[in-house]
Amino acid sequence: MVTTDRWAQWLHSGRDGNSEAIRARDQVGLAAFRDGVLTRADLRPDDVVLDVGCGTGLIGFAALERLGPHGQVIFSDISDDLLDDCRRTAGDDPRAVFVRAGADDLTALEDASVDVVTMRSVLLYSDRKQEAFHEFFRVLRPGGRLSIFEPINRFLVDHGPHRLFGLPDSPVDDLLRKISLVYFDAGSAPAAQTMVDFDERDLLTWADAAGFASVELDYRAELRAPADPITDWEGLKRTAPNPLAPTYGDAIAGVLTAEERERLDAYVQGLVEAGTPTRRTLGMVFLRADRP
Repeated sequence: MVTTDRWAQWLHSGRDGNSEAIRARDQVGLAAFRDGVLTRADLRPDDVVLDVGCGTGLIGFAALERLGPHGQVIFSDISDDLLDDCRRTAGDDPRAVFVRAGADDLTALEDASVDVVTMRSVLLYSDRKQEAFHEFFRVLRPGGRLSIFEPINRFLVDHGPHRLFGLPDSPVDDLLRKISLVYFDAGSAPAAQTMVDFDERDLLTWADAAGFASVELDYRAELRAPADPITDWEGLKRTAPNPLAPTYGDAIAGVLTAEERERLDAYVQGLVEAGTPTRRTLGMVFLRADRP
């Protein structure tokens, strides 16, 4: 499949580098995020669900499975390519509707027109996060529910962004610091600032300011927790951490010398062959709120 937009390209190949091992690992986490959002959404058979930033339909199609014959899912995204993907997957299901719209501008939808708003990892790309919450509130009917998931990347930055790939203290820390500047330094990666300019407390504040009631937040943080070993180093280098970033391989090629690249490859490949566990640092939030 040929795509022209960075969002679709990342979801189809940039996220997993076309590596079966990485794709299988990611599916476990994605399923947990999907189920966490939908469980908190408390879906009812006849609900109209707006899935904001639907992507390839991870949440939207799972929602359709939980709805009855009169329920509906509105797949919303800024990517025409991804909306086309979802149309193909939906086939002739009349319960699936498609709207091109961003999280902070849902003017394509009428006031009080949906029962549930779902979203996963979308706000981090917006520089108008408060406006997005106001839009969620506007399109929800009284009694409607908001259920979202967001990574809290500020936590990652605050606790050692140079520890890329989950590598512990190592002889290549100097190289990891160079690579990390591509993703976290404001001067070299200004587009990434919306991903690190908020935390869980901001989400609570924005939901409250928009008028939501019964706001509930489940926050999880892990600091250098044990994680699976790297199994496909070449595949990992073909991945990018998000649609706005270069692949790790491109970043490595851009900031490391040939000798440094050889040193990094030799070290990581040794970890792969030994099956050495990595470490995981992350922060993430599920937020649920009611529209009075």
